[in-house]
Amino acid sequence: MDGDPRLDHVGRILAQWAAERPDLDVAPMGVIGRLHRLAARLTEELVAVYAEHGLGEGEFDVLATLRRSGAPYELAPGDLAASTMVTSGAVTKRVDRCVERGWVTRRVSDADGRGRVVALTPAGRELIDRAFEAHVANEQRLVGLLPERDSARLARLLEAWGRALDA
Repeated sequence: MDGDPRLDHVGRILAQWAAERPDLDVAPMGVIGRLHRLAARLTEELVAVYAEHGLGEGEFDVLATLRRSGAPYELAPGDLAASTMVTSGAVTKRVDRCVERGWVTRRVSDADGRGRVVALTPAGRELIDRAFEAHVANEQRLVGLLPERDSARLARLLEAWGRALDA
């Protein structure tokens, strides 16, 4: 896509639409398109750090969710699914991979013999503690590409937009 070198990829797309459909206001595409592209780039940056610890995105999510749940670092599969915002089927696959690697166990619930509990193992806790420290440093690096005032403002704007969409 040739065009004005001062424009980013989304800016060039907007310019093309402005030329082809000047009757439409495509400005929202600038926000959503840039967020979409940024989310994809950020995901690449995040999963690279997970991979350094032998983790995929799903495994990191399971281990981090169990770790942040507090001692005894265990949740029912349904609670794990709700906390990770994926389907119960996706959680099952993720947990299976973590069980195979010795990072979590799956056992019958003490409170309800019909229920199951997924629990972080000591090896899983050690791994997620190391991986999470690297993850936080990586996120600080990524957000640090913006001036602090801008990142704080962006966080507030995104929170407000998310709340409006959820309302």
